[in-house]
Amino acid sequence: MTVDTPDNRTLDRESPLPLWAQLYQDLTSRLRAGEFAGDFPAEGDLAAAYGISRNTVREAMRRLRDDGVVIAGRGRRPRTALSTIEQPLGAIYSLFASVEAAGLDQQSVVRALDVRADDAVAARLGLAATTPLFYLERLRLAAGEPLAIDRVWLPGDVGAPLVDVDFSHTSLYRELRDRSGLTLTTAREQIRAVVPSREDRRLLAIGADNAALAIDRLSNVADRPVEWRRTIIRGDAFTLVADFSARTGFQFDFATADNNADPAPETPSAATAPRQPR
Repeated sequence: MTVDTPDNRTLDRESPLPLWAQLYQDLTSRLRAGEFAGDFPAEGDLAAAYGISRNTVREAMRRLRDDGVVIAGRGRRPRTALSTIEQPLGAIYSLFASVEAAGLDQQSVVRALDVRADDAVAARLGLAATTPLFYLERLRLAAGEPLAIDRVWLPGDVGAPLVDVDFSHTSLYRELRDRSGLTLTTAREQIRAVVPSREDRRLLAIGADNAALAIDRLSNVADRPVEWRRTIIRGDAFTLVADFSARTGFQFDFATADNNADPAPETPSAATAPRQPR
C-alpha cells in the first residue's frame, strides 16, 4: 500500500526499505533534477507533504547533510549546498572567472576599501612599517550564496588608481591591469585548513563544524611584491585538483588565461613532474 502526499510524492509503507530511506532517495532524486534551486523545504513542510513524522524527516535530512548536498543548522531553514568550484593546483586561475565558468552568478559585497597602515603586511611586501597600503575586503558570493572572504593589501602607490572602483562585480586583477598597467607575473601561495573566526563563520553562513581553507598569496610584478592576499573560503564549495599519471607524475596547466577571463598570478611549480608539488 502506498501513501499519496499533497505534493504527489509516494512512500510505500509495506516496503522493507524504511520510510526515512525512501524519503532520502526521493529527495536525492529531486535535488539531482535541480528541483529546489537553492531553497529547501523545512522539516515540518516535508513531514506534511509526505505524511510522515518529523523524526523520519530528520533521519533523511541527516543523511543529506552527511552527503554535503543540504546545509541545515539549528534554528536555520535548510538550503541546498553550493556547487563545488574546482581549481587546478599550480594553474593560472581567477576565482571571479571560475565562479562564472561554473554557471554561477558572481557578486561581491565590499566591506572595506581604504588606505591604511599595517606593519605585518608591510613587512611581507618589503615596505617600511608606516607605508600607506591600499586595502580591499570583500565577501564573495556565488549564485547569491557566501563563498569566500577576500582581504587584499597593495602598496599605496599601486592601489591609488583603484580607490574609486566599484568592486561588486569586477576583478582586482582586471582593474589593476586596466588602471595601473600592471600584470602580476609570479606568486607564491600557501593553502591550509583553518577554523574560521566567529565573525568569518557568520559572514560565510557556516557552522562551527564546517571546514574552511585559508589561501595566502604573495604576488609580484617582476621582482617587486605588489599584493598580499588572504582568502578564507568555504571547504564545502571549493576543491583543489591535480592531474597525474604513472608515466609523467603530476601535470599542471600553465596555459595563459584569455584577456577577457581576468588572469590571476601563476603559482610557481614544476610544469612537468614527476616531482611532487609543493
